[in-house]
Amino acid sequence: MSITPRDASANGREICGLAPVIPVIVVEDVAHARPLAEALVAGGLPVLEVTLRTPAALDSIRAMAGVPGGVVGAGTLLRPEDVRAAKEAGALFGVSPGVTDELLDACEAEELPLLGGVATVGEAMRMLARGYDVAKFFPAEANGGAAALKSFAGPLPQVAFCPTGGVTPQNAPDYLKLPNVLCVGGSWVASPAMMREGRWDEIESLAREASQLKRGK
Repeated sequence: MSITPRDASANGREICGLAPVIPVIVVEDVAHARPLAEALVAGGLPVLEVTLRTPAALDSIRAMAGVPGGVVGAGTLLRPEDVRAAKEAGALFGVSPGVTDELLDACEAEELPLLGGVATVGEAMRMLARGYDVAKFFPAEANGGAAALKSFAGPLPQVAFCPTGGVTPQNAPDYLKLPNVLCVGGSWVASPAMMREGRWDEIESLAREASQLKRGK
């Protein structure tokens, strides 16, 4: 069995439509995983991206996958083995900083919808040629921010994006008002410091504020 690019894109659109913000999470201690997920889901952000940047990441995905209402994905997928490990841990989607055919092949084989990272119109066109019409725009601010992404809508109106990288509560509305933006990814909702200090109520409050951000369509 495998997932088609069309189905992967449809699943990606559905996931991105659940909330205006996807928290991008770096978990240092697996003991933080479940209370973190519970706080974020309670605050109205059910879609969670756990980056594979720490030894605790895969076990954290396993823990978060058991939280009712949560939709847990794995970020920073770089290699096919990352895809297989993420799927085995219970990830429901994947996110990558860039895209290779090898990575897409692995995601399709593992039936893991991918938000593949693109930075240029040319990269977005290559994704579209492969059959994907949903992508991550990364790193968003370094690549011109909302103004740059707005210009993508002219030649590529059929492609939708989740911009990530430098997105803040201040500039998120600039992205969310664009017709080609489904949601944004941001790390401000749950910083490692807040997790280390167990500030779950504060994280829930930040999530609730982020969940109220308005989309333009």
